[in-house]
Amino acid sequence: MNGIHPFRVLRARPLWVASGVITGVLAILFGIFYVGPNVDPAGHTRNLPVGLVNSDNGAAVGGKQLNLGAQITGSIKASTAGGGKIDWKVMGEKEVKEELGKGKLYGALVVPADFTSSVTALTGPSATGSPVRPQLTVMTNQSAGSVGSSMARQATTTAAEGASLQVGKQLTAQTVAQQAKLPAAARVLLADPAAVTVKDGHPLNAHSGLGLSAFYYALVLVVCGMLAANVISGQVDHALGYTHNDMGPLRIHRPLIRATRVQSLAMSSTLMTALSLLMGTLVMVGAIGIMGMDASHLPLLWLYSVAAIAVTGIGALTLLAVFGTPGMLVVTLVFIAMAVPTAGATTPIESLPGFYRFLAEFEPLRQITGGVRSILYYDAQGDAGLTRGWVMMAVGLAAAALFGFGTTNWYDRKGLHRTTAAQAQPEEPAVKA
Repeated sequence: MNGIHPFRVLRARPLWVASGVITGVLAILFGIFYVGPNVDPAGHTRNLPVGLVNSDNGAAVGGKQLNLGAQITGSIKASTAGGGKIDWKVMGEKEVKEELGKGKLYGALVVPADFTSSVTALTGPSATGSPVRPQLTVMTNQSAGSVGSSMARQATTTAAEGASLQVGKQLTAQTVAQQAKLPAAARVLLADPAAVTVKDGHPLNAHSGLGLSAFYYALVLVVCGMLAANVISGQVDHALGYTHNDMGPLRIHRPLIRATRVQSLAMSSTLMTALSLLMGTLVMVGAIGIMGMDASHLPLLWLYSVAAIAVTGIGALTLLAVFGTPGMLVVTLVFIAMAVPTAGATTPIESLPGFYRFLAEFEPLRQITGGVRSILYYDAQGDAGLTRGWVMMAVGLAAAALFGFGTTNWYDRKGLHRTTAAQAQPEEPAVKA
């Protein structure tokens, strides 16, 4: 009509500047939030909780009661070699199993009941033939996160091996006169008497993704809510006539129905809540029914899934309503870029830099993952993350409602409407491209 070729718009400097700034900021923020926390998890680790159990009954040696287990756990607890990286929690064997079963420990080191008697038997009169080597058990907890469990395993294994060498020095010094009478195998064991064995402290079923199925399931819930918000927001705007809808070569534009911003957000939120019932059901059908993911407490998991999708979706709709077109970028940063690294599923929260630990306190994916993990791995125990998940979702929903409806109501009262009088004229319902 005006004789200007469409490609001439590429000469417009504002198009390049605006697009470059937006995409550049998005790229650097993803690099900072998504990659940054995982660059050096070992270096940032502080107070990783690991259990320390002394079940040793001790033994009488030379008329005195000796308890090597107490010496080992005491020296590990008092040691500053870890630089505060490991928070050694001294507890009983029953308590450590409970804590592992709630995901509150990444691992544990257990000194068995017969440790002292087994060690002293190496130098006693019965030390003949092939001596039985005392055992120190390292317990892992993959359900709490593979990276955290691996770090705990390394720390406990190192501590156990160091404790064995320390006990060996003590034995060697005490049995100098007896060593000539000991069998060769026993003399070799004196320097490093304890064997370190590793076992899973909270075993998972085979179809649990090596402890990551809860994270991926929670991520699916968040992504469903986030993407559904984008779809629903667009469909509501199209139904009201504010935007057109391209279906292949067809462009459909409905007659305009004027609605306030508050009304638009309310309609979108209502649709999101209703469709969350469908999405939560189908996520379970896909993950459990088709792909065979191990799961229990299915009614609770369904309810939690529906709630997580609804809350995430309403939160995303709020950002879209408040920020408009740039809202989807904000949604992507909040629900993906800042959320995945701080979810505590791959890298433990204790291994994140301080700023990311702060983000983890309220980032939605971490809260949702904790609840899903409790349902899938920890028999839906409230203090294993399920209670926190429900509470934080309620807080998030309240915050989204206050921020979203408060801001859009302010827009409406200020006369910041979405159309002008000229734009309010009805158009043809459908036009072919």
